[in-house]
Amino acid sequence: MARMGVKGLQSFVERCSPEACVTVNLREMARQHVAKNQQSCTSTANITSPTLVVDGMSCLCHWYSCMNWVCGGQWKEYIDVLKNWVEAFTSAGIELVFFFDGVVEEQKRPEWVKRRLRVNGNIVKIFNHIKEHGEQPGKQLSCLPSALATFTPLALRSLGQEVFCSVREADYEIASYARQHGSLGILGQDSDFIIYDSAPYLSVAKLRINSLTTVMYDRQRLCRNIGLTVTQLPLLACLLGNDVVSEEHMQNIRHIAMAAYRRTNPAPYSGPPQGQVVLAVAQFVRSLYVSEKEETGLVPHSLNISSSERELLKKGICSYFTPGHKDCELVDLSAPPCAFEKHVSPEILKACREKHVAAKGFMVYSVVCAGVTECSNSLEDEEDKELLPQAIVYKLCRQRVYGLLLLKKDGSSVDVPAIREWFVFPGNPLKEADTVHPVPINIPCGQPSLDLLWFSSGPEVSALRLAAFLTVFDCLDYSDLQGEIEDTLLAALCLITYIVLQTWHEMGAVVAQW
Repeated sequence: MARMGVKGLQSFVERCSPEACVTVNLREMARQHVAKNQQSCTSTANITSPTLVVDGMSCLCHWYSCMNWVCGGQWKEYIDVLKNWVEAFTSAGIELVFFFDGVVEEQKRPEWVKRRLRVNGNIVKIFNHIKEHGEQPGKQLSCLPSALATFTPLALRSLGQEVFCSVREADYEIASYARQHGSLGILGQDSDFIIYDSAPYLSVAKLRINSLTTVMYDRQRLCRNIGLTVTQLPLLACLLGNDVVSEEHMQNIRHIAMAAYRRTNPAPYSGPPQGQVVLAVAQFVRSLYVSEKEETGLVPHSLNISSSERELLKKGICSYFTPGHKDCELVDLSAPPCAFEKHVSPEILKACREKHVAAKGFMVYSVVCAGVTECSNSLEDEEDKELLPQAIVYKLCRQRVYGLLLLKKDGSSVDVPAIREWFVFPGNPLKEADTVHPVPINIPCGQPSLDLLWFSSGPEVSALRLAAFLTVFDCLDYSDLQGEIEDTLLAALCLITYIVLQTWHEMGAVVAQW
């Protein structure tokens, strides 16, 4: 599930600029990387193994090659795939560092919503196929198992890999890490990595794991082909349309560019339509800089656009400036203000961020620090009115978790802002976030302190943690089962009990309305 990247650029490079697509052997690249470091280092102790930074989100559809996906995923087989994949690189002396999306930035929420609704349309087709043929559809209409992006970081950590969860746009953090650490390359499938002046961009889609060969997209060769400099690539990306500057925002500019391109290139164009758009916009960008004797701004003054559009372009261009870039000071790298700073301690905020970045937590950071959380598409049949959407079934469970995170010991919810939930489920148009309020948990000792639950130890605290966990699922009566059955079985029992209770209550309410 690759991110959008730059509209049409990936296909343009592959179909219209073949000289920029260089087949490389990663084993040989690693050997040359080590040799180069040996020449520049005075001590062998300072020589580190070559590191490949992996865009985990781009890899999911390539990792999950198991036959069955419609029933929820073949997890044991999937773990074996990950293990073999990792071992192929480590046997070549290549260390892997994985990054996964940890947040959805609000400026990119409209694009997130657009994609979720598009996937909903595919899910409708999947269920129609199942109803008609009695089997899951083929690869042309496949869908990754739900929560694959949530479980994969945990699986990779269990394999001893270094995994990071982003606190801002993941491709920015990937490019920044690769640049700062002199990495061997970035392995992914997102054309934004062509734009970043970072490590070489390597294709996971073209990767042959047995031989460790793939395609490197050479930004220097691309620039020679389209007549731009590397520093002009961010403007090209924004005019074509990316995650910051939507395709619709610069549509008029592209029309102007296309008209100019056709006037100066009267011969019929025989390539793919989007390729002509890239060539036209590249020519347009060149013309802007030709007319500027000494360009000092990020956006050429000769570009005739409104002030709001100019600011949007500046924002889009700056999104490609990683630490170390000469204009990096133009980028606001400060952490966003915490949504619930006055309701949790500084120690909790620090722990939330650390657990999130290390891929040891889920949802907590976005809830406490941004007051928002989201859940992507699940395989749910929108025509089946008897089964409640999972977002509705687990809503009370989430509210109790929010209560544990944000409510005071007395359970007071005064001045606690509501959580904004962007959950995808049948019937939700995603026009705005659902407002969900924290609910206190009901245990004999009252609402427990989050600092106590997280940072204290001892038998009493352990018992309190268990009680809080069981109460979230309406299963406090199961406390005597701890130690009698395995923890994994206890967790499964709680989950099943909660689902039965919620669906029974909810369906009873539906029946009562008939």
